[in-house]
Amino acid sequence: MDVTGANGQMSQFQSHDGVRDPCIWSSPGGGQKIKIGKQIFCTRPLNMKNIVAVGFDMDYTLAQYKPETFETLAYEGTIRKLVYDLGYPSELLEWTFDWTYMVRGLVLDKKRGNILKMDRHKYVKVAYHGFRELSKEEKVATYGSTLIRDSFDEPDYAVIDTLFSLGEAYLFAQLVDFKDSNPKRVPDYSRMYRDVRAAVDLCHCDGTLKQMVANNPKRYINEDTMIVPMLKMLRDSGRSTFLVTNSLWDYTNIVMNFLCGEPTLDGSYSLNFDWLRYFDVIITGSAKPSFFHDENRSQLFEVVPESGMLLNTHNGTPMAQVGYALTPPLKISNKSCRVFQGGNVGHLHKLLNIESSSQVIYVGDHIYGDILRSKKILGWRTMLVVPELEREVELLWELRDNRKQLRQLRYMRDLIEDKIHHVSWSVKFKDLDDDEKQKLLGELDKLEAQRDKARLSHQQGQREHHKKFHVVWGQLMKTGYQNSRFAHQVNLKSAYGMAFTSVHNFCMDFAVFAQLLHLGVPKFSVANHAGGEICLPLHQPSDQPEPIFP
Repeated sequence: MDVTGANGQMSQFQSHDGVRDPCIWSSPGGGQKIKIGKQIFCTRPLNMKNIVAVGFDMDYTLAQYKPETFETLAYEGTIRKLVYDLGYPSELLEWTFDWTYMVRGLVLDKKRGNILKMDRHKYVKVAYHGFRELSKEEKVATYGSTLIRDSFDEPDYAVIDTLFSLGEAYLFAQLVDFKDSNPKRVPDYSRMYRDVRAAVDLCHCDGTLKQMVANNPKRYINEDTMIVPMLKMLRDSGRSTFLVTNSLWDYTNIVMNFLCGEPTLDGSYSLNFDWLRYFDVIITGSAKPSFFHDENRSQLFEVVPESGMLLNTHNGTPMAQVGYALTPPLKISNKSCRVFQGGNVGHLHKLLNIESSSQVIYVGDHIYGDILRSKKILGWRTMLVVPELEREVELLWELRDNRKQLRQLRYMRDLIEDKIHHVSWSVKFKDLDDDEKQKLLGELDKLEAQRDKARLSHQQGQREHHKKFHVVWGQLMKTGYQNSRFAHQVNLKSAYGMAFTSVHNFCMDFAVFAQLLHLGVPKFSVANHAGGEICLPLHQPSDQPEPIFP
């Protein structure tokens, strides 16, 4: 059944074989109430009329892996590599992994064995040595008592900016505790981190992880019925679509079949190339972020989907094989989509006939590998997928009354501090007799006691508030009252871009992409205009949540 929305338009809840189309109008009266974690909040409108090509990363973007199974698989594989290949004690094989413990945006101090959470000014607010929390005095002595501010960058630090890094961060913390208890059985902290990274790389190189995923994709990857409608919508709008992934063709084909294919009666997925019709170009083995450098001279090979054979090309044009000049090119199973391996962004632009980099929008999950390079070097429009935001936004809405109470406590602290400054100034600089001075000093003592009580109450409330998001690290996008370093990086690296909870939380044919970095800014609807689509700010109801980032 069709539902008529605003301006008589159809909301696209059309029934197909009893299944409702998962397309929802963002305009008022669009058909049904949308959960706040799925809503779109716009801070930077982008006119999609200027976008001619939309690209996607695959891993952790289109394919959202299940942390409870996939991250555990990666963790266990890394442990085995450490023990059997790098000579670590066999006790490590008995360790278990808590996939909920670490969060993105943390920084590992390789030399000291510490895990840090910082605000946007790079002040360390939460710090652990292994799994032991550092006191305020220890934090100040280690990170706050130098004349020159630390950059907290490589080579002494490692930033946990991808979901795949959470397992290695947890393992590093376990090794730090093990090192402290058994100082002679494992190397120093920095060496342990390098060994963990080497073990992770070994898991990738020998295919341990990907073979397990290929054997049972449903166990490790979330099913998402909205990906195919999203891709269809994009292509129906006349835009080109492309996939750029570091995974090779064999694994890419398995994952994309799972995401875009139809399961058989027994729930399994057959391998075919039907999913290629949703794309114009596929680039596998792209070696991002170097792929985004036009001067990268990596050879571009065309992949024969049926066999995986690599064919030489010249900027995407097939080259005749020596000795087979008269042999016609191999038949490509799906002429609407071509599959390649390697190359660079210049090849991609030529294949898609891109005239200006600002005509491209790219969707990825890695701030540096996907977003920063493609935006800073190329000027692509970018969209960062942050699935953690969905839960964070919902919690912020549920805790809105608690946040108001915290703001009120903060206001009371500031008010008392202001009174203390006034009284202190009067005692020091006014011409007062002894009785007046004693009276003011008594008042000052009372105010200082009130300030200490208000500060303690506010700090305890703030701590409990953050624990509702994560018992150890608190709110992902905040550190106290400041934006967290991760939030700052998201906002900075995706400038003129977006951050979303998932790849399908937007509408392709309209004038607006949006980001979830702020709540409480005006929502935007979309209206048709003779010159193209335009954005119209809607009235914001009084019960809308206040901004996440003040």
